[in-house]
Amino acid sequence: MTHDIRAHARHIQVSPQKARLVVNLVRGKDVLEALDMLKFVPNKAARPISKVIASAMANAEENFGLNRRDLYIHKIVADEGPTRRWRRFGARGRFKPWLRRSSHITVILREREA
Repeated sequence: MTHDIRAHARHIQVSPQKARLVVNLVRGKDVLEALDMLKFVPNKAARPISKVIASAMANAEENFGLNRRDLYIHKIVADEGPTRRWRRFGARGRFKPWLRRSSHITVILREREA
C-alpha cells in the first residue's frame, strides 16, 4: 500500500512562474538527490522549496515510519497565491502598480516499490 505524504508552504514571496522553474528541476527525483541539487540552485525559490521537501520527508519518517532513501517526489506544484498591489507613482501624476506575487507550494512524496 502506498502512502501519499504531503507538505504545504503557503504565501511564499516568490512569483509562481519563478518557483515553477525550480520545481520542474526536482519533479520525479529521489528526495535526497533533490535536496542536494537544491543546495546549488541560485534561485530565491530554491530555499523554501527545499524546506517543504525536507518537511515532507520528516512527516514520512515520523508519521509513517518510512525510510528516507526509499522516498521520491511523486508530485510537486507551485500554485498562485494572493497578489499584493504596491503603489508606485509615475510621471504626470500617474499611478504605476507593482504586483507582488506569492505562491503556494505543495509536495507529495511516495515510497518506491521494491
